[in-house]
Amino acid sequence: MKQYSSFFRIRFLAGLQYRTAAWAGISTQFAWGGMTILLFRAFYESDASSFPMPFSSLSTYLWLQQALLAMFMAWFFDNDIFDSISNGGIAYELCRPCDLYSMWFVKNMAIRLSRTVLRCVPILLVAAFLPAPYSVTLPAGWTAGLLFVVSLLLGFLVLIAFSMLIYLSAFYTISSLGIRLLATSVVEFFAGGIIPLPFLPESIQPFFYALPFASMQNTPFLIYTGYMQGDQALWSMAVQCAWLAGLVLVGRLLMRRALKKVVVQGG
Repeated sequence: MKQYSSFFRIRFLAGLQYRTAAWAGISTQFAWGGMTILLFRAFYESDASSFPMPFSSLSTYLWLQQALLAMFMAWFFDNDIFDSISNGGIAYELCRPCDLYSMWFVKNMAIRLSRTVLRCVPILLVAAFLPAPYSVTLPAGWTAGLLFVVSLLLGFLVLIAFSMLIYLSAFYTISSLGIRLLATSVVEFFAGGIIPLPFLPESIQPFFYALPFASMQNTPFLIYTGYMQGDQALWSMAVQCAWLAGLVLVGRLLMRRALKKVVVQGG
């Protein structure tokens, strides 16, 4: 366990060095978040009563989405992992006295968290001082705040576990680019990254909530805004735990099977 914590710390500190890229990302996320909120505002002005949540809650949802984008962005992948599989560098990884799956898992956590730390605080601070109803608000209550923190961690781990399946697909394909593009589009849509899931037709919402993608950013953000409360919030968190366990189990099985057949040429 000590080697994984040390590896996490090294990767996390290395990620904190990219401050200029973080400021560029912050300005981009402010512009994108503002445009998205104004877009939804135009629809709310037509008939606000027809939407599933108040506009202030939607604004909070969207600002959380932008502040924690580095944590949940589906299109981010560590190219070093793909390169190590395709060019044979994985041979060096296998020489290390640690579990390869756990090491890659920790590496992805560290990189995403370091980028999130640099970006989330400035975005939330500025968004908090915007005029209502365009600002980010406090959680719906103390209970919602505590459940949000736990659900946020679970959602983050679910995303990492799913990303591990994309990395492992490189063992079975000549190029993983197609799978990466498909996975990015699927996750963004089904996780509520484009349209919050409560805004979808009620007839298909149960299907969306049953998928692992809803257990990523959607669940913690809806708990924060108070859309999910009580038993519904607890049930959604239980679903998060189930998907996390399932994805990790599948990922480890695929890793074990792939390593039994991997061939490294060139000495």
